[in-house]
Amino acid sequence: MKLKTLLAAGVVAMSSTAAFAGCAIENSVPLKSLSAGFEAWKAVTDAMGECGNFEASLDQEFREKQPEAFAADPSLYHIGGVANATMIPLLNAGSIRPLDDLVAKYGQNLTPNQLIKVDGKVMAVAMMVNAQHMMYRADILEDLGIAQPTTWGEVLAAAEKIKAAGVVEYPLGGTFKTGWNLGEEFVNMYLGEGGTFIGEGNMPTINNAQGVAALETMKAMTAYMDPEYLVSDSTYVQQQFQQGKIAMANLWASRAAAMDDEAESQVVGKVVMAAAPNGSAAPASSLWWDGIVFASNMSDEEADAAFQVAMEGIDSEMVSANNDAAVWLIKGYTPGKLATGAAATAANGALPYPASGPMGIMHTELGNGIADYLNGAKDAATTLADIEAAYMTAAKEAGLVQ
Repeated sequence: MKLKTLLAAGVVAMSSTAAFAGCAIENSVPLKSLSAGFEAWKAVTDAMGECGNFEASLDQEFREKQPEAFAADPSLYHIGGVANATMIPLLNAGSIRPLDDLVAKYGQNLTPNQLIKVDGKVMAVAMMVNAQHMMYRADILEDLGIAQPTTWGEVLAAAEKIKAAGVVEYPLGGTFKTGWNLGEEFVNMYLGEGGTFIGEGNMPTINNAQGVAALETMKAMTAYMDPEYLVSDSTYVQQQFQQGKIAMANLWASRAAAMDDEAESQVVGKVVMAAAPNGSAAPASSLWWDGIVFASNMSDEEADAAFQVAMEGIDSEMVSANNDAAVWLIKGYTPGKLATGAAATAANGALPYPASGPMGIMHTELGNGIADYLNGAKDAATTLADIEAAYMTAAKEAGLVQ
């Protein structure tokens, strides 16, 4: 089944030049946004587009493109979609503006937990929470007599049974694409083992037993995955599920609604959302928020218009029409069955992603270095030592380590 163009890795642009009934304002200022391309962002930017004079770029490479685009003067985009970590480069560059004045003027419907503050200033408006959690084909597990897996040991045992039965092409999917995605997989596994990333003086702390255990679990997973796993991002895994190619994956909660989209999914009603499997210490996941930031390098008139349009994009009317597209932080949201995995993951003790300047460097080096272990070029200890060395070089250059 052909998937919607939205789900491709490239840019999808939508524009509107006239306001529609769904927007309470009629925007006359040309505005652009850049965000990820999953279902929740489509819903939000569609609602923004109803205000007129708005163009949205939904792009899976947004995190690589935003820093340069927002550093331009004037900024190439007025509105940005970010998460915990992807906001850090923009903060460090000073390319996003404080929002306290705009919140005071137009944010009367926002709740306190939507206001993301840095050094006492509101720098972003959160719209949803997100986490990677277990999704599985209930029909396949039931037919094979496999109980819902709650640990990674149980996931791997289930994968072996599914592989032996030959009922799908690959028992597991995983967001192992080299770079940010692969780094995030390690972050999740390492948090599940109880590890910490950065110690006193911004020194790296991953070359230890927990780090080795995280890598070993990741490598064990690859035996049950598509051999092209190093190009597998969230959209890739989502499509594998929708096309009936995999049975299980730890995938973002924001992708849950796509499983039951009759226009593009062959497994409607068959994929169950469950808590992220535990490592030895905690759920192997990290809690994230997704939200909206605004460029520094635009006029006050543009900022005023952009904020009003953004508020229309994340209002209760949008949530009512797209309730199950995300775990929304917006008034009017009613958690449904598709939110159960994210809710259970949080309830089981998953930790927030430890976003910081040093962690941004660590994440980059993890994403660049782990493939050498997975393809057999290095052992686990050497891989972790080399990643720490690369981190030290970059951290010194950034003035984070003496």
